[in-house]
This record gives sequence, C-alpha cells and structure tokens, in this order.
Amino acid sequence: MKENNPNRNRKQHFEKGFESPENQPAKLHVIGAAITTLGEAILTIAALAELQELEEEQRLSKKQSHLLKEQSRQLEQMQKQIDLLTYQMSKMDRRKR
Repeated sequence: MKENNPNRNRKQHFEKGFESPENQPAKLHVIGAAITTLGEAILTIAALAELQELEEEQRLSKKQSHLLKEQSRQLEQMQKQIDLLTYQMSKMDRRKR
C-alpha cells in the first residue's frame, strides 16, 4: 500500500506550479526586479563616490584659496618693504648731493 505524504504532495505541486509556463512572467519579473535593485545600488555607490570627490575638490580649492591669500599678503608686505627701502635710498642719495 502506498503511503500518502502531504508534504511530498505539496512539494510536487509547488514544483509543478513553479515550472509551469504561466509562471514565466512572474519569474522574469522577479529577475528584472533583482537586476533593477542591483543597478540602483550601483548608482547609489557611484553617487557617493562622486560626492566624496566633490568634497575633496572643495577642500583642495579652499586650501589653495587660503594659500593664494597668504601669498598675496606676503607680496604686499614685500612691496611695502621695497617701497620703504627705495624711499630711504632716495633720501640718502639726496643728502649726498
């Protein structure tokens, strides 16, 4: 006598239903959704990388701006010193005459 196993029957029914042609669109939908999700994850990672790159560029730009301001300040100071020395030399030259 054959034993009727309800779990076995359910498994066979499920396998038959899963492999049926009617389920092809559902399978394709699941696969498509998985690919879409993967694509969105990759886009998110790319966006984060771009943000990090932009932040680094801004940081470097601020640093360069600060250095340029400092160099400009130093050049102004040097020009003042040159002007003062030129004035003093001119004054000394007038005294000699």
